Amino acid sequence: MDTLHMVLNAVTVIFIAATMFAAGLGATVPALRGVFTDVPLLLLALITNMVVIPLLGWGLGALFHLPSASFIALVLVASSPGGPFGAKLAMVQKGDVVGGAAMQVLLASVGSLTFGPTVNGILTAADVGTNVSLDVGALVGTVAFLQLVPFAIGLLMRHCATDVARSWHAPATAVSNVTFLVVLAGMLLGNWRDVVALLGSLALLAGFLLAVAAFAAGTLLATGPPTRRTTMGGVAAVRNAGPALAAIGIAFGDQPAILGALAGVLLSGLAAALPIATVLSGRRSAP
Repeated sequence: MDTLHMVLNAVTVIFIAATMFAAGLGATVPALRGVFTDVPLLLLALITNMVVIPLLGWGLGALFHLPSASFIALVLVASSPGGPFGAKLAMVQKGDVVGGAAMQVLLASVGSLTFGPTVNGILTAADVGTNVSLDVGALVGTVAFLQLVPFAIGLLMRHCATDVARSWHAPATAVSNVTFLVVLAGMLLGNWRDVVALLGSLALLAGFLLAVAAFAAGTLLATGPPTRRTTMGGVAAVRNAGPALAAIGIAFGDQPAILGALAGVLLSGLAAALPIATVLSGRRSAP
């Protein structure tokens, strides 16, 4: 199983880098400017991902009276925005890939700073868990290395070597698609026991509903055309597992119950977000 996890981690890194690289190859400076100069969009996205969704996670955990391990996992996921699957969901739904990738990187960067205080505040108010203290510099560095750098390289190629960028875009997207499927299969294979163990609880339902509610909130609390709004919904629906895993290792001693609940919540969230993106894609492909 350790070998499986090592292979899965390596494929995940390739998936994230390839997805962001492909997004950069398809980006333009005017498109990015349109995202980062849209102040209402930025403010709404920050409020949705940093405030609304963590509160949704807290509310669902309390509503379903989840056990401590599942409650902690749900709060960790809800408090960690900017998951790399956000850009992939933008591709799946044929949405605003450039805007989604840009917002994903921004949210992951800001989330590196807000994650600890948000989790501490919720767990303290709920009287669950311990203090969460993370290496913010390491989290920001990880975001920069895996997401920002590949995106910037792709964007630079698009403007300095346009023909090469166009020829590389399809292969980069293909690598993203293949590794995406491998990561999904690996997550299911590597964590199926943990997910099965949660079938008697409401943790999987809470993770599913959190993703649905986050997709809806991200879509409603956004500006622009429908493709951009639903893209922001997809970015909001999938959270960043990196800070959550780090918190479990540092603050909770890698407790198997919390790790298993985290895997279940993440997988159930993807099980909710992927069909929504697929349905949107089908509607946009229809004549």
